[in-house]
Parts: sequence; structure tokens; C-alpha cells
Amino acid sequence: MTRFQKLAIATAAATVALFAVGGLVRGTGSGLGCTTWPGCEPGHLFPAGQIHSLIEFSHRAFALLVMLLTLASAGSAVREHRRDLDILIPAVASFPLVLMQAVVGGIVVQTDLNPWWVTAHFVIALALIADVVMMATNSLVPSPPERAHRGFARLALGTAVVAGALLLVGTYIRAKGPAYGLAFTDWPLLDGKLVPTLGGVTTPMFLHRVLAAATFLLVLWTLIRARTMMPRSRNLVMLSTIAFGLLVAQIVIGAANVWTRLRPWSVVLHVAFAVLVWACVVALVAVARRSPSRETSATDAVVRSNGKKPTFRETTAAYFQLTKPRIIVLLLITTVPAMMLAQRGVPSLWLIVATLFGGTIAAGSANAINCYLDRDIDEVMRRTRKRPLPAHRISPEHGLRFGFVLGTISFFFLSIAVNVLAASLALSAIAFYVFVYTMWLKRTSTQNIVIGGAAGAVPALVGWAAVTGTVGLPAWVLFAIVFVWTPPHFWALAMRYSGDYAAAGIPMLPVVRGADETRRQILLYSLVLFATTLVLYPVGHMGPVYLGVAVILGGAFVYRALKLWRGSNPAESMRLFKFSIVYLALLFAAVAADALLPFSSRAT
Repeated sequence: MTRFQKLAIATAAATVALFAVGGLVRGTGSGLGCTTWPGCEPGHLFPAGQIHSLIEFSHRAFALLVMLLTLASAGSAVREHRRDLDILIPAVASFPLVLMQAVVGGIVVQTDLNPWWVTAHFVIALALIADVVMMATNSLVPSPPERAHRGFARLALGTAVVAGALLLVGTYIRAKGPAYGLAFTDWPLLDGKLVPTLGGVTTPMFLHRVLAAATFLLVLWTLIRARTMMPRSRNLVMLSTIAFGLLVAQIVIGAANVWTRLRPWSVVLHVAFAVLVWACVVALVAVARRSPSRETSATDAVVRSNGKKPTFRETTAAYFQLTKPRIIVLLLITTVPAMMLAQRGVPSLWLIVATLFGGTIAAGSANAINCYLDRDIDEVMRRTRKRPLPAHRISPEHGLRFGFVLGTISFFFLSIAVNVLAASLALSAIAFYVFVYTMWLKRTSTQNIVIGGAAGAVPALVGWAAVTGTVGLPAWVLFAIVFVWTPPHFWALAMRYSGDYAAAGIPMLPVVRGADETRRQILLYSLVLFATTLVLYPVGHMGPVYLGVAVILGGAFVYRALKLWRGSNPAESMRLFKFSIVYLALLFAAVAADALLPFSSRAT
């Protein structure tokens, strides 16, 4: 490591520490601990020993240290890196920024912490941190021999812009005092609503919450993109992971601000983590600008397959296929019957339509992101190679963006049109399907579809929550039915395409344990499924209609699984797969019918 690199790192670290100490000043109410500037007290440079004056003076001492370091960095950059503008420009700009920050800090003291001057003070702080972090990062990461990853760099820059706006609004709220900071006394809702009545002190806090949600989504997006783009950059993966972890901690601490009614420790930590998140996101931008890329551009991706640009209709069809509409229909089969059972009748038509629409968008989001993450293996497998991404009808980056937009729309639509619990459950299904199943289990474990099946079982919970605002025990039994149904349903399909899964390196049960063990597991799960469906009879206070259908369908499912276990005909697995779809539809139709027929359902 060169002398300049060490100096740049020290400058960046000292600057971050300076503003972390600034958070301590703000959280402890020590902003006027020193009553004059540049001295701490009238006629004295140093504080007299009171705790608030000591805290404020330590902030000024750090500021002096940063001044010296930035001055040294500027001089060293002029001598050693005058031809590298990515290093020279931020190094030279750092010292004037520190001076400007010091002058505005003096004005803050002289104006008795005027909110607008406090906010201006923080704006310059963000600019200074971004400047020195850029300087340090550019000195450590060499320029790429190939073209830089412009798409990811733009994403990282957009994330930094939104994160900066979040921090600025948060600073303004802190500067205005507790009336603004506690405009809402609940979290994550705002006076029990997702969108409260706005005006006065409530508007800045609502904007702060919206920006926090947007920042979370963007940082999450960068995390997924960093882990899946080609070539994979270790630095980008590390920084995006750290940024995501810091932001999650920041959000939890933000909630603690509300829960503790702005206790000093929570305010201090909130500011400190805000500075760390900002520094990490800026470093992510800098590294992205210097990371090589071999990913196909949006235009190249759509042209490569047939040599011409697709029509609007073809593009629309490709995006529609990206959502896997057949799977969505299968998932929604469980939603309406759960709603009818919760209602013990037919809910309002608007509630049914809103829940189905929001659920459809949520499922489409999960499927689109899944297509982005699995595009490499989809290209290998015969069953999936005609999907939009492996067929190059949509660029991967656009497919991921589409999935994120759908997820955001589904959450806010369900929150407003249905309720927050239903929206949160749908969002949890997206997260589970993407992170637990697709990114973790699918490529590492034979239990991938067993555990991952929980995502497909969530629509039953969403339907129940849409009607009642809670999740009752019968809803969990419906969840368990779909959860136990998923492995035999999917393993039957996997037996047919085991060669594809083997070629793609996916450890599906037929590939790892063989066909015989898969048949045995299908039979065992079919027995557990039969038993689980019978549990709903006493728990859900079901009547004879449901019980009769569950017994007949369950017996048929077990019979077909037993036939598959005993035989060796490859076509038998696909027969079971197709029957399992009919089975699920008829079973949940029986749930709905039982809820509608007064003479069928037993009294609760």
C-alpha cells in the first residue's frame, strides 16, 4: 500500500468519525455546548469541563484533524497523481469543503441551531464524505482494462441519490425537534395507516419513511445485481452486502427512535449508522465505475436472437411470460377459498378483486426476479430455454427492474386497498422465494422444493388476512396443505426432467437420490398430505362437503402415488403431476363450497 493510499484511507476514516461525533453532539443536545466560535467559551479556546462543552469541543477537534488530513491529501495528490483526475479532483476539492463546513458550522452556532442552517451543514457533510470516500476508493481500485459496468454504476448512483435525500430529510426532522421526530408514535405504520393525513409536522416524516423504503429496495436491488452479474466482482458483493446490513440496522434503530421517544442513545446510533450507510453507498458507486463488465446491453440482448428489434407486442408478451402466468393461476387457486372460509360466505367483490390483483402482481414479481437469477440454468434446460431471458428477448437488467417494480406496486396496492398485514405477507412470500429458495436452497440442497414450497403456500394466509386482518389457525392449516402438497407435485415433474436438472447442476431429489427414492418420498408426502387435509375438518369447523371431497381426493392422490412407487413407467410421474394440479383446485373448491353452504359448515 502506497503512502497516498494510507493517507487517503486515514482522511476518509477521520471524516466519517467526525460526523459520527456530530451525531453524538446532536443526540446529546450538545450543539450549543460551546457558546462561541471558533473558541468554545467567551475569551477561552478550550471548554471549562462541562460534559456538553466537552462533546462539542471534541467535534471541533476532529474537524481540525480532518482539515490537516485533507490538506495533506491534496498536496500528495498533486505530487503523485496529477494525471489521474479521479483521484486528483476529489483530493483537491476536499480541503475547501472542510473550510466551508467549518464556516457553516460557525453560522449554526451563531443562529442558535436554525433548522435550515443545520440542514445546510449536513449537506456539506454529505458532500465532504462522498468526496474523501471517492478519493480513497479510487486510489485503491485500479481502472478496468475493459469497459466499466455502466448499468450497475447508474444503479449505485441512483441508490446514493435516494439515500442522500433520505439523510437530508432526516436531518431536517432532527433539526426541527421532537415535535417532528415524533410526528407519528407508531412504527412501521403512521398513526395506524400506511398513508396518513398529511400537513404540518406529518409531511416531512411521511416523506422520510417513503425515502427509507425506497432506499431499502434500491440497496436490496444492488445486492442482488452484484451477486448475479457477470463477471462477479468480489468488491461489489462485499460493499453491497455491508450496505444492506448497515441499512437494516439503521431502519431498526429508526424504529427504536420512535419506540423510545427519541432517547439520546437511539438518536446517536441513528446518525452514526446513517453516516456509515452513506459512506458505503458512495464507495459502491466508486467501485462500480471501475469494475469491468461483459454483460449484454439492453439493445444487444433483444437483437441477438433474430437480428432485429422486437415489436411492442413482442416485448409486452415477453414481459408477460416473465411472470410465469400459469404458476400464478395455480397460486391464486388457494386465495379466494381462504377468503370465503374466513368470511363464512362471499366477501365483497372489491375485496376479492383487490386481493387477487395484488397477489397476482406479487407472484409476478417473485417469478420475474426468479427468472433473472436463474437465467443461466434456464438456458441449459430444454424446458426453460425459451423463456424471455435465455431467449434474449429481454435484457437481464430490465427483467430484474420489472420484477422490483411489480413487487413495489403489489405491496403499496395491497396496503392501501386491502390491509398492511396482507401486503406484508405477500412481500414475505416474494422475499422467501427469491432469497431462501432461489438464491440459497435451489442450487445447494435436495430439500430445496420442500422448504421453498412455503412461498407458494402464503397466498392462503394472504386471503385470510385480507378478510379478517389476522391469521387464524385454519389459515395455517390451509398453508400447511399447500406446503405439504408442493414436494410430491414438483418431484413428479422433476422426475420427467431429471436430465435437465442434472445438466444444470441443480440437486433435485431425482438427480441426487435417484428415481426409486423420489418415488418413495412422493408416496410418503402424499400420505402426510392426506392426513393434513383431514386436520382442517375439526380446526376449520368444516362440514360433510369438504370432508367427503378431501377423503375421495386424498385417496386418489395416495393411489396414484402408490402406483408410481410400484411401477417403472416414466409417464406415470407426469400423470401424477397433472393430477396434483386438479387435486389442489378441487380441494380448495370444496373449501369454498363448504363455506357457502349453511347446512354444510358446522357451528363454530
